[in-house]
Amino acid sequence: MQMISELFKKNIRQYGMIIALVFITVLFQILTDGILLKPLNVTNLILQNSYILVLAIGMVLVIITGHIDLSVGSIAAFIGALAAIMMVDLQLPPFLAVIISLGVGALIGAWQGFWIAYVRIPAFIVTLAGMLLFRGLTMIILNGQSISPFPKSFQKISSGFLPDWFGGANIHIMTIVLGVILSLLVVWQEWKDRKTQIKYNFETAPIWIFITKVASLVAVVNVFTYVLATYNGIPNILVILFVLIVIYSFVMNRMIAGRHIYALGGNEKAAKLSGVKTKKVTFWVFVNMGAMAALSGLIFAARLNAATPKAGTNFELDAIAACFIGGASASGGIGTVIGAIIGGLVMGVMNNGMSLIGLGVDWQQGIKGLVLLLAVAFDIYNKSKTN
Repeated sequence: MQMISELFKKNIRQYGMIIALVFITVLFQILTDGILLKPLNVTNLILQNSYILVLAIGMVLVIITGHIDLSVGSIAAFIGALAAIMMVDLQLPPFLAVIISLGVGALIGAWQGFWIAYVRIPAFIVTLAGMLLFRGLTMIILNGQSISPFPKSFQKISSGFLPDWFGGANIHIMTIVLGVILSLLVVWQEWKDRKTQIKYNFETAPIWIFITKVASLVAVVNVFTYVLATYNGIPNILVILFVLIVIYSFVMNRMIAGRHIYALGGNEKAAKLSGVKTKKVTFWVFVNMGAMAALSGLIFAARLNAATPKAGTNFELDAIAACFIGGASASGGIGTVIGAIIGGLVMGVMNNGMSLIGLGVDWQQGIKGLVLLLAVAFDIYNKSKTN
């Protein structure tokens, strides 16, 4: 029992947010009389929150470095408008338009990153200026009107599903097969990590805790894929999210670039003395954020099937809230990609659940604000206990 207590204390951020997500999900499942976890609603949850989760992946890197980006919602709107002009007005092929849009997003990130990293203007000021600038540009290029509809192939980014190559009638067999494959990968990865820890004499949890953890992960994966399989299967956007989570988790946990980002956020002066090119790291983090904001804008435009002047409103606030709720520290140096995703899911489940029980938008905003405040207060409390 003491081992479990110690394990929980050492990983209180990770376990705390997972417990919060489970609690909120169970609560709204009861309050909505089981509607929350119905296959159709689970699919809608993924589609409704996909663009915020994409932003959260980029935003957590920015927050880990000790900065903030307030411009991502406006950039998303601007890129959506640009993509609409290219695809609808100029009739460019969707693939080419997407590549150009991501490139423009990266250039916007480079523009802001230059002022932050090399001119040393605070990120809050630079991105606040970017928020106003790109919101204004969005309204100018759209002339205050919406542009639609997008080509069907582009819409499938947000509304399409993986095909069932096995031809299932009442259930999407391809989704079940992918769930089993993913389960095997989870078991293999967890066992590999445990063997590595034992090899280097790191502290490991007892075997029964390890088995319980792996069994729980496998159960969650298979239940989740089964629920999706009883509707239309795995949405295309979920595949994109999965690939992004894997890539960014690998970069942050296993690559030198990720260690440099954590080092910069932990102590910039110490990182610089250790040989980390802090300006270059900051610059590329904002280039990445620009590209992720562009991707988020494309996903939102594809889901809405239109580019509108008001697109992206408050996206930055939801992305920032997802990161802090997911365990990122307001002072930098701490945070994970998985944590940001779980934080985004907490916000998404809350939004969806409150809408299903008929709670007004005014109450929803107030409750989300309180949850964010409590999450940051919890972070500061834990930090004061460890110091």
